[in-house]
Parts: sequence; structure tokens; C-alpha cells
Amino acid sequence: MTTPTAKSATPQPLLQVSHLKTYFDKGRFHAVDDISFDIYKGEVFGLVGESGCGKTTTGRSIIGLYDITGGSVSFDGRLFRAGTLDYRKAIRAARAEYKHGAISRQELDRAIRENTEKIRTAESLRREGKFETKMQMIYQDPVSSLDPRMTVREIVGEGLRIRGVRDERQIGMAVAKALVRVGLLSEYADRYPHEFSGGQRQRIGIARAIIMDPSLIIADEPISALDVSIKAQVINLLNELRRDLGLTVLFIAHDLSVVKYFCDRIAVMYRGKIVELAPSGELFAHPLHPYTRSLLSAVPLPDPHYERTRKRTAYKPDEAHDYSKEQSLMRQLAPSHYVCCNGAEASLYKKELEAEE
Repeated sequence: MTTPTAKSATPQPLLQVSHLKTYFDKGRFHAVDDISFDIYKGEVFGLVGESGCGKTTTGRSIIGLYDITGGSVSFDGRLFRAGTLDYRKAIRAARAEYKHGAISRQELDRAIRENTEKIRTAESLRREGKFETKMQMIYQDPVSSLDPRMTVREIVGEGLRIRGVRDERQIGMAVAKALVRVGLLSEYADRYPHEFSGGQRQRIGIARAIIMDPSLIIADEPISALDVSIKAQVINLLNELRRDLGLTVLFIAHDLSVVKYFCDRIAVMYRGKIVELAPSGELFAHPLHPYTRSLLSAVPLPDPHYERTRKRTAYKPDEAHDYSKEQSLMRQLAPSHYVCCNGAEASLYKKELEAEE
């Protein structure tokens, strides 16, 4: 299954994820299984789904914490990461076709040559292990993501030192500016992580990211470990940084009420695949995939009358879909609204959209 992009022409996406696959346990466990999406400069792209669906693995694969198995990731128009699985499959398929007389020897040689070159490029990118400093990550756990033996000055300024900055005065000024930017005092630079609350630790993690002057922030459930009031503060902070610094954000979360408020477009993941992708308002107003509807039915609202009658909709794939005759693929059913479905389901979903209009 592949997920088309939300825009077909200009502008150029800042991040392009194409047929991304990340497998573990020698390929037996498909944590991320052939997903594609684009993120455009200045937008907040939400990635939601239940625990274990592959959201965090997607973010870590994009930034390079996990080696990807197949597909590619391009950042600002430049190939950044690539896997070899698809290219090796293409070589095997070409050899099988040649064996059965479907293609000529010349066509086989060309297929082997082209895909071998792509494999070399992918393996070269993996060996180099390049880390794009314009892409930074905010981690879910504000405790384990900060080294307890390092001061805040060392934690936040570490990226500058890795980049090659040697002037400690310059680093100290940059750290102080980043701390103030995220709502902390510059005097906190000489303290250790255990001296701060959970919300303050997460602000330190955000400061560590923005000090590198990134274009893209991958926020991996940055508020899930925080109290409700602190969640709102961190979300408001991210909104301010997005506006003031011109950031683009990949926001990974399972809290749909937050995603609805914060994100421009949302992709819903289930078992390593994207099952629905749409603008935020469209997704909440017209959810089409049964799994998306199941997720939304679980969202509580501050309305006692609604809560008394709210019914949780369970998603049972075997009952919801019949793929015995036709498999599912991503189809565009409305402008910028894509759903993973087969032809029969697509017809049904389109009728539902027309009836709602």
C-alpha cells in the first residue's frame, strides 16, 4: 500500500517519504510497511494511531535512528535515506521474467545495472550515516532523553559542539537564548535534569532541538508524559515556535483532541500502514475508514449529554473488509482526502460523502 501526496505540483515538499519500510527480526516483523507522504514547509503534519502501530518507528526511521529496509526519504529535495529491499526484489523479478522469456537479455542486464546502482547509493548513504542538522527530534520521555550526568548547558549545546563550534562563550550565549525562547531562565544552564519538573525537562528538550536552527521538527508524542495543564503550555509553546521560527512539524501523537487543534493534515496509521490521510477539519468531519471512525468514537467530549449516549465503535478488520477478490490501495475520494480501500469500498465511501454534502 502506498499513500499519495496531498499536493501534486508546486510547492516542493520539504520532506518526502516514499514507500518507507522498516522491518525487524530479519524481516519478519513489519513495523512500518510501505507508507508514503509529503510534508510541506510551514505545515504541521499529524501522525496518529494506537500504541504499536508504527508512529514512533516512522519518525525514528526518517531521522536515521533506525536503518530503513526499503523506500526512501528526501529532505529539501535531496535524497537523505534509502533502503535496498525494493531494488533487490526488482532484480529477482527481472531474472524470473528473463527465465520465462518475458524480457530479453538486454532488458535483464539494464534492470540489473540500474537497480545495482541504486543499491550502491542506498548502502553508501547508510555507511555515511549522515545526520541532517536541519531536522531535529523532540522525544516522548523528557526524563530518559536527557543525560542525568550532564548539565543543561552541556545537553542543549551538545549539537553545536558536534557541528564544530569551539567558542564556549558563543555556545553559552546560544544556550541562554534557547532557554529563554522556551520559557526557562538562562540561569538554569548550570543545573542538572533531576532538578526540574517534567514540563521543564521537556522544554529543555525543545531548546536542544531549536538551538540547531532546524527547518523540520519531529515531535514524538512530546506531551504524552505530561500533566494536562502542562500539555497545553507545551502545545502553545510549539505553536509560538512554529510561527516565530518558521518551523515545519511532524507531530506524532495518539491524543486526537490535541492533533485536531494543532495539525493541518493528519495521517492515520494502523499496523504499519497509513489507512487515511486528510486535512484535519475534513478528517474529523468526514472520517471514512472504519479504523478512523473507531479512533474518533473513543474521544471524550466535555458534554455530559453526549457522553451519556456516546458509543465506542470497535474496529474488527475481518468484519469490516472483504479483500478476497480485490486488495486495498490508497485512493483519492475527495480533494486531499485519501483512504486505503478497494473499489467497492471506494464507491460506498463516495456515496456517503455525497449524502453528507
